[in-house]
Amino acid sequence: MPEMVSSQRANAADKHVGERIRERRTMLGLSQQQLAKMIGVSYQQAHKYERGLNRISAGRLYGISQVLGVPISWFFEGLTSETVDPSMSQRQRMCLELARNFALIDNDKHQEALSQMARALAAQAQAVARSGVAGE
Repeated sequence: MPEMVSSQRANAADKHVGERIRERRTMLGLSQQQLAKMIGVSYQQAHKYERGLNRISAGRLYGISQVLGVPISWFFEGLTSETVDPSMSQRQRMCLELARNFALIDNDKHQEALSQMARALAAQAQAVARSGVAGE
């Protein structure tokens, strides 16, 4: 039975690392094909890495970290022995999409306006949370 637990943990870790690779790739606005070419693997292999279907060797993970501009430890941040809440994963995807779209806006004034709107909405949400009044 200990082998099964160990195997499940390994699969959870592989999936977590794959999700983090996909998150960072998305943040940078790269396609799976672009990432695959940059790390020297096929598109299918990159897809399997992101899905956690294939394990990534230490050397390959180092190469991926260099291409994506993050330390290796970044891929393991948030990894716990507990199951990840699917709603958090959806929220993370939404945040990544927002960051990606924001980076695609080439007008500085538009970026600043969007940034100011986000700050205002966040400040309003914090004020509501502090006062205990439900928002609209």
